[in-house]
Amino acid sequence: MRPLALILAAAVSATALSGCAYNEALGRNQLILTDNAGLEQQSNAAWQELLRTQNPTRTGAQVDRIRRVGDRLAQAAGLGGRTWEYAVFNSQSPNAFVLPSGQIGVTSSLLNLVQNDDQLATVIGHEMAHVTAQHAAERASNTALTNLGLQVAQGVAGSRGEQVGSFGAVAAQYGLLLPYSRRDELEADRLGVDYMNAAGYRPSQSVALWRLMAQQGATRPEFASTHPSDANRIAALEAYIQQKGWN
Repeated sequence: MRPLALILAAAVSATALSGCAYNEALGRNQLILTDNAGLEQQSNAAWQELLRTQNPTRTGAQVDRIRRVGDRLAQAAGLGGRTWEYAVFNSQSPNAFVLPSGQIGVTSSLLNLVQNDDQLATVIGHEMAHVTAQHAAERASNTALTNLGLQVAQGVAGSRGEQVGSFGAVAAQYGLLLPYSRRDELEADRLGVDYMNAAGYRPSQSVALWRLMAQQGATRPEFASTHPSDANRIAALEAYIQQKGWN
């Protein structure tokens, strides 16, 4: 087993090195192993399933508002050449999401929470930033590489492979993958306010929005969450906006 495990370990290292590329917008290297066409195909399928099962609102004043703000931000983010779809999902939780294939979902609760279009632009700009930063592809690549690494560890451990696999799953959740996800969120915050400013929205309203979100209450500690704590997110945004000299 050991020679095979060593070969697999070398394969993991070679795969990681071959998939690394520098992202100028983020100022760091990214591991991208996934095929963008395949990722978009999966995303389109997921969107169609959401439309079928959740029956969101796709027309009307609320969707028009999201589209108006979203289209301005898409131009600022350099994403104006693609078609964006928007929908409002009926939910008690203020939330939003983006799919790599160009769909954005916003909950009715979030629309009721935001006080102006600048705060709505904070959310949509943040979601579009996940697309420009290729966070979904990076997350999928890290997950695939982590799973391959765990298979190698199980091969080396032999009879203790089951224990290593169990521990590895926990380590991947709380020690490897989540820090990347929190970093993704903070990167999307920064890029999002860049797009807000370029589109003519007030970056300072991003801080106001997250203060509103903080008042909704937290359910999980930051170390066990894929999102940064509200306090850390607000502090990071305030520092970034001050550094840029935006009011």
